[in-house]
Amino acid sequence: MSSIALLGSIEIGLLYALVALGVYISFRILRFPDLTVDGSFPLGAAVSASLIVAGVDPFLATLLAFVAGAFAGALTAFLSVKLNILNLLASILVMVALYSINLRIMGRPNIALLQDVTIFTYLENDWLSNIYLYPLIFLVIIAISFFALRYFLSSQIGLAIRASGQNGKMADAQGINTKTMTIVGLALSNALVALAGSLLAQSQGIADVNLGIGVIVIGLASVIGGESLLAPSTIAKALLACILGSILYRFAITLALNADFLGFQAQDLNLITAVLVTIAILIPQAKFKKAYIK
Repeated sequence: MSSIALLGSIEIGLLYALVALGVYISFRILRFPDLTVDGSFPLGAAVSASLIVAGVDPFLATLLAFVAGAFAGALTAFLSVKLNILNLLASILVMVALYSINLRIMGRPNIALLQDVTIFTYLENDWLSNIYLYPLIFLVIIAISFFALRYFLSSQIGLAIRASGQNGKMADAQGINTKTMTIVGLALSNALVALAGSLLAQSQGIADVNLGIGVIVIGLASVIGGESLLAPSTIAKALLACILGSILYRFAITLALNADFLGFQAQDLNLITAVLVTIAILIPQAKFKKAYIK
């Protein structure tokens, strides 16, 4: 594996760590099977790209993409907790609707940003190549996200969200509005995913309506893989496991595609993903059986 491929896998791994953090909030904390992320990821890309092309400041465009993702997650939660639609079905409905919404926002299937000013344009310089600069930028973003989420999930609202996901009936008995907490939690989850989509579009120079295909699988693979390697006994460890899992997932994908003796090609990406997710799921089960036998 070349150094460029290695740095590229770290860069994408750090970017998709935002997706893993968002999926962790919905699947692990809220126990909510949320497929909205497959729509909110390209939503973030569509909103930021459309605004940047229209001349809006890229930092403001990125913030608005974050907000748009929050609205998408809140809509899914609203359909579920307020209209009593099955949570999985509610997320599928919003995900399907977002495909058309994203096309409406962009006005076409994709938007190129190669000639436009993005947040990365402001940070580019002559003394450090983009190959090294972009991973550093994403590392700073992930570090900020990690500490912000750790603080939020340890706050009063964060504890209420965690309680709502762990034991809704007990949380209701304690006076917690579990429906509101679910809406807040899913809004935050999809806001992080939309932020990742926005950053991907700006770093890669293109926003496409099909960017979200398979994002939920990537997020789940990162969460499950990270948890199988780093037992999440605390919130900090759980968040760190998501980040580590995302990086290792991308590294494994890059290694598999660049290992000539394996014979994998680019079209085998989904196959490799399925195998990695299966392995990540089986590892904790194998550990449990081994501990049980002892």
